Amino acid sequence: MRRDDGFAAAVQPVAQTVVHTDAQGLDAGEVSIAMRDGTALAAYFARPQEHGARDEPGLPTIVLVHEIWSVHEHFRDLCRRLAKLGYLAVAPDLFARQGDVADKSIEEIRPIVAKVPDAQVLADLDATVRWAGANGADLARLGVTGFCWGGRITWLYCAHNPKVRAGVAWYGPVARPGDAQLQPQQPIDVAASLEVPVLGLYGGADAGIPNDTVERMNAALAAAGKESHIHLYPDTPHAFHADYRPSYRREQAEDGWNRMLDWFRGHGVA
Repeated sequence: MRRDDGFAAAVQPVAQTVVHTDAQGLDAGEVSIAMRDGTALAAYFARPQEHGARDEPGLPTIVLVHEIWSVHEHFRDLCRRLAKLGYLAVAPDLFARQGDVADKSIEEIRPIVAKVPDAQVLADLDATVRWAGANGADLARLGVTGFCWGGRITWLYCAHNPKVRAGVAWYGPVARPGDAQLQPQQPIDVAASLEVPVLGLYGGADAGIPNDTVERMNAALAAAGKESHIHLYPDTPHAFHADYRPSYRREQAEDGWNRMLDWFRGHGVA
């Protein structure tokens, strides 16, 4: 269960800087995405109202990859923000098979998330893309963005699916060791082979992502001649875009959001 305000229990109390985006003019809500194994994946989506008929042009589409708190109100709000700009935005719950994290503390959440295999996540994102294609998306204009846990996955999914036009990774670990079976690769491992252009948005004062790992990732991308790169905000903490948390930094968040939109537009996701 989620709290009445829609935010995960572990993020309470919600900061006064939280942004609320209404659903006026949008089709938005919870959906169930059918999987090829017969199971279903819960997700939240938003798109301009009454769009999705077969004879209408498809919408540019962004798949959002959530943080460790899964799809709580902040991610639903991000979907609505993007839909107001003309996108179909969809955020799947990528932890559901391992457990519901919405009503749990961070100490209870970490063991659940640690059991989530990357292969499962990438397959679930593939299913999300297929759902989008059947519900008004123009998959020739597909982008992916993710935050924290989802930032790491954004790098990996862009390496996994070359049909993505562009990705934006917000402060996701790039070189943190993981379980060799469940997380066999880290973003730095795919830097040399990454064909999808990815913009990284990171904080220079992020206590959980050492600057030297960000520098190594940037260097690996540059050495491979990639357009992908990381923009580092000096003296900026982790989760600086999370307007519902004390870590929020409005100036950097707004600048990063505009950089993200420019990156998507510049790579055909608009």
